[in-house]
Amino acid sequence: MLDMNPHVPLPRQMDLGDELERHARCGRCPVRDFSICAAQAENELSDISRQIMFQTKATAFEEGARADAVWNVVSGAVLLSKLLQDGRRQVVGIAAPGDLLGLAMQATNSFTATALTPVTLCRFDRARFAELLDRTPRLMRRVFARYASELAQAQDHMLLLGRRSAEEKVAAFLLGQRARWAPLHGLSARVDLPMTRQDIGDYLGLTLETVSRTMTKLAQRKIIAVIPDGVRILDVDKLSSIACL
Repeated sequence: MLDMNPHVPLPRQMDLGDELERHARCGRCPVRDFSICAAQAENELSDISRQIMFQTKATAFEEGARADAVWNVVSGAVLLSKLLQDGRRQVVGIAAPGDLLGLAMQATNSFTATALTPVTLCRFDRARFAELLDRTPRLMRRVFARYASELAQAQDHMLLLGRRSAEEKVAAFLLGQRARWAPLHGLSARVDLPMTRQDIGDYLGLTLETVSRTMTKLAQRKIIAVIPDGVRILDVDKLSSIACL
């Protein structure tokens, strides 16, 4: 059963019907096979987790608030952002199904998570998740691999914000989004973009106008086609060449 209130404490006791439903829900999870959950039996994680749904633009958790959970993205896309000292927003990531949030184990959240689409997140109580990590080496290895992947993504993002042209940044972003959704849908010519052009600009360090102008140029060159809620990549090789990949 999906919970709409993220502040309700995780129940310690359940009747048998609720317990069976939670275990069955883990078995039906669309991201189980390629997320950290693949390392555990269904009942090991269902006992310390619950699914929560967030509507578009809802905040799952806020920067600076007490961090008492680890979150696994089950469906939808989540915008991760930080506020700079001058009040500007920096988008630090876009989480896709299978991504794990809150791995840093800090006392407070280091960013705000906002639903770009209707989102389902699996919430793990942080203390109980840490206990499970301590006694389960295979889960620890899986989490370590996920953390290493996120570190690589962060390094790639730093490169994007460095000495790259606007065209190189946008091309790399589109190919990156295509790869992020591949575990769920396979590599596709269609790249869904649930975020706004402003969101993309805040992620790439570009203005909204620059993002729009660059997309238009790529479309005019028949490298991409702009479609509702995304783009279709018409020439992967050329886009990869522009992105220097």
